[in-house]
Amino acid sequence: MFFRDTRVNAMDDRQVSILGVFINATNYSDVCDRIAQWSQANRSCYIVAANVHVVMTAYWNRAYRKILSQAALITPDGMPLVWGLRRLGIAHQARVYGPDLMLAWCDRAAQEHRPIYLYGGTEAMVNKLAHNLQQQFPNLAIAGTHAPPFRALTPDEEATDIARIHQSGAAVVFVGLGCPKQEEWMARQQGQLNAVMIGVGAAFSFHSGTVSQAPRWMMAWGLEWLYRLCQEPRRLWRRYIVNNTVFLLLFALQLMNRAMRSILEPYSGHSSS
Repeated sequence: MFFRDTRVNAMDDRQVSILGVFINATNYSDVCDRIAQWSQANRSCYIVAANVHVVMTAYWNRAYRKILSQAALITPDGMPLVWGLRRLGIAHQARVYGPDLMLAWCDRAAQEHRPIYLYGGTEAMVNKLAHNLQQQFPNLAIAGTHAPPFRALTPDEEATDIARIHQSGAAVVFVGLGCPKQEEWMARQQGQLNAVMIGVGAAFSFHSGTVSQAPRWMMAWGLEWLYRLCQEPRRLWRRYIVNNTVFLLLFALQLMNRAMRSILEPYSGHSSS
């Protein structure tokens, strides 16, 4: 899993592997440009905002790792991934945080008259989210909202949801189902739903006002996890305490492996006489 740290894909994007998940070297403006291009072309694709939880879920789950490999774009949502990309050669990489990406695209969508759809959360949450976004971006066209049940959907229910989104005319669908459910849902809809799907997870909770966001200084120092852990310790302790610790250990091994390769590479082409 750690043999290649970087690659360039068919679109000449630089991508860096962190524990086997290739993260795009990108920024908000670049991502919004891509969304505009893809939505204009009615491309069916999805974007993942990756944090440590996403990367570790992929590390343990091969099927989920395959889902990430099929994403059109994976942004560095968490500060540990930003720092990781910098250590792996993307010197000026900044965070591309899902909740902020949502606002950045809503601003662009309001200017370019591109309708969005909100899929996820609870009915009260998604309605409040729509209201708050409309207040912040008066020209934003919200084509529709839907809060699916928390249980697994039947094939008929899922087909009905897709038909509803198609009928709305939405160019972009924000998906707030949480990891890994939202990525699994987007992967199933790729090729079925002619829209750009963006998994934004907790953005629904934050922008609806249901859950408070960490102060920006905590985000900058990579301490958002601590803020959220204090809010929901029983639900999040395993994600943050266990996952973060294992991530640090595995990423340290990745860096060591990379350093060893750089030392040995000059000798790899020499044959013994």
